[in-house]
Amino acid sequence: MSYTAHQVYKHLFQSLGPQEWWPGETPFEIMVGAVLVQNTAWKNVERAIANLKQAKVLTPKKLYALSTEELAELIRPAGYFRIKAKRLHNLVKFFVERYRGSITAMQKLDTQRLREELLAVNGIGPETADSILLYAVGKPVMVVDTYTHRIFARHGWVTHGTAYHPLQEHLTGQLPTDAVIFNEFHALLVHVGHHYCSPVPRCDECPLRGMLPKSGIVVPLTSGASISKR
Repeated sequence: MSYTAHQVYKHLFQSLGPQEWWPGETPFEIMVGAVLVQNTAWKNVERAIANLKQAKVLTPKKLYALSTEELAELIRPAGYFRIKAKRLHNLVKFFVERYRGSITAMQKLDTQRLREELLAVNGIGPETADSILLYAVGKPVMVVDTYTHRIFARHGWVTHGTAYHPLQEHLTGQLPTDAVIFNEFHALLVHVGHHYCSPVPRCDECPLRGMLPKSGIVVPLTSGASISKR
């Protein structure tokens, strides 16, 4: 049996409840976290953000004034800190020079146009851009990550190897266009991916166990690039 993304969302929401994600005291802090979380665990991001707060520089204008070297030292706990310092500096420069550091100004722009602008910032890829759009700006954009792909591929709902945008279109086509639902669904999938659908899955404990294929086991992760037609 095949399930729609909306059915999966409702099942997870009923099983796990609201996730209250993404953590952050301000939209700008969420933007910063979206860059820092690349290729690292969230606990490391928290340490880096704590450094920025302790240094009293977690504002657009103050980060903008820092050199990449100064920024790199502050975000060192997040790993790849020199690369991330450049990426974060590029994002802050864009945010300050294009939008005067105002989330409200960003919210006035059409979602697709704003997405294109974010993707044009060096170091900002689709997942980071969509995380900023959804969690910081409040735009109805579904974020797709490794957990999303792993869960849907293992259950046979998409083909392993499906690219970011086809998977995103597949999910959004089966969900109401609602930022709150996109927010919760992504957070729920992160929860499942982190606690149950890991590289070595804990299927017997997973809240999606009742949605497994008829075989009762997860679908092998074979190669492929197209959405499953099931």
